This record gives sequence, structure tokens and C-alpha cells, in this order.
Amino acid sequence: MAKRILVTGAAGFIGFHTTRALLEGGNVVVGVDNLNTYYDPALKEARLELLKKHPRFFFQKRDIAEQGFSVEGKIDLICHLAAQAGVRYSIENPWAYNKSNIDGMLSMLEFARANSIQRLVYASSSSVYGESPSSPFNEEQRVDSPISLYAATKKSNELYAATYSHLFGLQTIGLRFFTVYGPYGRPDMAPFKFTKSAFERKPIEVYNQGDMRRDFTYVADIVSGVTAALEFEPKGRKAEIFNLGRGEPIALLDFIGAIEEATGLQIERKLMPMQPGDVPSTYADITKARNLLGYNPKISVKAGVKNFVDWYREFYKK
Repeated sequence: MAKRILVTGAAGFIGFHTTRALLEGGNVVVGVDNLNTYYDPALKEARLELLKKHPRFFFQKRDIAEQGFSVEGKIDLICHLAAQAGVRYSIENPWAYNKSNIDGMLSMLEFARANSIQRLVYASSSSVYGESPSSPFNEEQRVDSPISLYAATKKSNELYAATYSHLFGLQTIGLRFFTVYGPYGRPDMAPFKFTKSAFERKPIEVYNQGDMRRDFTYVADIVSGVTAALEFEPKGRKAEIFNLGRGEPIALLDFIGAIEEATGLQIERKLMPMQPGDVPSTYADITKARNLLGYNPKISVKAGVKNFVDWYREFYKK
């Protein structure tokens, strides 16, 4: 049955793709976004223009972190994807993370409670695993040693959600995303930066001397997990956490090689030391999401990178 769904961060990367999928599924989406300038607002506006063409999409430019957040009309479900993103940026701008990620989460929880909304799905992050020596990462591991402020805010989100689930019976589902990439991706992330540098014939900085592995996950696969979570009705626990990754870590140098193949261009590498707050490897155990959500990532890195590069060529006229 079609729902009226609030999507925060609707003009963001994952929010945009999720909103499109929900609209295609027959739902009504109320999208909110503050359109901040963390990266080029023109990309956010381009995403938003595509969404506004749909008759069941209603947008409001709003800051969810403001106390007393509300929207007009009944909301059936909340998909909370708005956040101040970026591990390294959190070291330089801590207050932005506290406001957006902590106050924003509390605002959504209070909005759900005040309006008797039964389910809130929200974005967590693989960064909560920090420098965990266990691999692959699974949801039962302890995640109480974050190594970046961004990770600490996401762990806090999980704790706030669990508390509201316990006190008020709100069903909360946290999704730990693993290195999402794809068309309309964020310019601050490696896939975008590497592709941009390839076309501009500029060298790239590769951290930890290139000894990095990431569980690169194509955005369409992530969205399939988000939409499944919105439909999930657990038996028993009110607060759930799921990993959403591909479950197949890729060496960063191999990912760069896939970009070179897709662009037909060689990329000069500048090997750099590890950055503060970064981790050498991420690897998702997606067994729980497979079993309970029917999550089944399908897009290979080669195919996903080609899709991204094809979009980049068209969007930026390369």
C-alpha cells in the first residue's frame, strides 16, 4: 500500500536516489533539505529539479535541526537521511556535526513521537566500527571506540534511537552504509574526486600509501536496502541495526584502475600517509540484511564505476 513518507536530505546523494525509488513505487514523498554549501549546491539543485518533475513529490527547504520541526499533513513513515557528512571535515567543523547529526536526529525522534509515527529508518555509517580488528564487520560487534567525530555522532544516533524505541515503542531501523558511490554522487568522496582528476589530467592523493580497502557499494543496491527497511516489520526488538554494503572489500588501487578503464585515462597517484580519523579497511557482513530484508546487492564494481563515469561525462560534458 502506498505511503506518505518524509525523506530528510532529499536533495542529497542517497536521499535523491531513495526518493526517486519511493516515488516510482507509488508513494507520496515529502522531501526536506537545507541545501547547505558543504559541497556545490548546484548538484543538489540538479537532483532536486528532477524530483520536482514528479507530481507526488513535495519539497520544503528546511533545517531539521531546529526545535519544533513539523510538516503539514499526515506522515506514515520517516526516512531520515539528512546529516553533515564527511569524516575529515568533522575534525575542522565539529559544531556543524553536533547540530546536524545530533540535534537533527533528536528532532526526527521527537517529530515521530509527537505524531504517533510508528517507524523511523535512519542513516548510520560503517565508520562506527572504527579500527575494529574483526573482519567482516557485523552488527553484534561492540562499536564504542569511534576514531572520528562523524563516527561518534552516528553511534550517538543509534543510542538515541534505541532509547526512544525502549521508552516510547517507536520502531527504529539504523542502516550502516558502506562507501556508497554512483551517479549524482558526492564531490567530496573518492570515486568523484578520482574521476574528476582523471578528466582534468591532475594527480590524485592516495592515502596510507595506497594500502586501503573499501566495501564500495553501488547506490542502487543501497537504495534497495533502504526501501526494504521501510517495509520491514520486525518481531520482537523495536530497535534494529543493519549493515548495507556489498560484502566484498575492494583494494583502493583496483578501484582506481576501474576508473582508468572506464575513462580511458591514466591517473597519476601521489601516495600519502593515513589521514586522521580514517581507517585502512571496511568490510560488511551483510548476512542479517540478506536474511531479514531480502537485501541482495547485484552491481559489480566494474559495472558501477562505468555507470558513474558515463553519468559524469554527460553531466559535466566531458
